[in-house]
Amino acid sequence: MLDSKIKNKLENIQYEIISQERPILSVSNAEGYYPIEKSAPTFILQTENGFVGCFTSFQNGRLDLVKLKKLFGFQKLKLADREKIKSITGYDVGTIPLVGLELPCLFDKKLLRHDFIFGGAGDELLTLKISPEDLLEVNEIIGMFE
Repeated sequence: MLDSKIKNKLENIQYEIISQERPILSVSNAEGYYPIEKSAPTFILQTENGFVGCFTSFQNGRLDLVKLKKLFGFQKLKLADREKIKSITGYDVGTIPLVGLELPCLFDKKLLRHDFIFGGAGDELLTLKISPEDLLEVNEIIGMFE
């Protein structure tokens, strides 16, 4: 079931919730549910100033933290640990939603190449399908990268 915090953010947005029988905790689990190249994993990063969300394109491969650190002028930048992610967002790794994080976020411009992207919906058995433009609209984007 979709969290009310997420529902509220999506109120005036066109989106689709896709249910699946097995958890999608990584992109490799998504095969057969949606085009993997349109996958938009959400990462929670820890900086010297606190936490930020990061929406990235699956097509990037690994998230380049060194590049992001230089690009946005962070002194420190690392993936947040599981316990902090749960404490900050209320969600477990693998279920972090594309909307409703209430964190400043970084956005991968490669996502704009797609009509729709697919990512977390706060539940391991749900996937959110949303346009990247709408994703920009419903989140606090503090920087864009490619």
